[in-house]
Amino acid sequence: MASRLLTVEQVASLLGTTVRFPRRLIEERRITFVKVGRHVRIPEPAVEAFIAMHTVQPVERRYGKVA
Repeated sequence: MASRLLTVEQVASLLGTTVRFPRRLIEERRITFVKVGRHVRIPEPAVEAFIAMHTVQPVERRYGKVA
């Protein structure tokens, strides 16, 4: 097993949110998770993929007239 499994609390800390947000992501099946008995863990690459998927790139603006 190469990737770390994070707790909901650790994911909330990484995202800078409350614990409620990652729990909602899990409930809505918007992020990959693993059930270990009654515990829920989120693979670190899943958090990275979630961040990458929701990252908005800035728009490049051109000043002046367009030819």
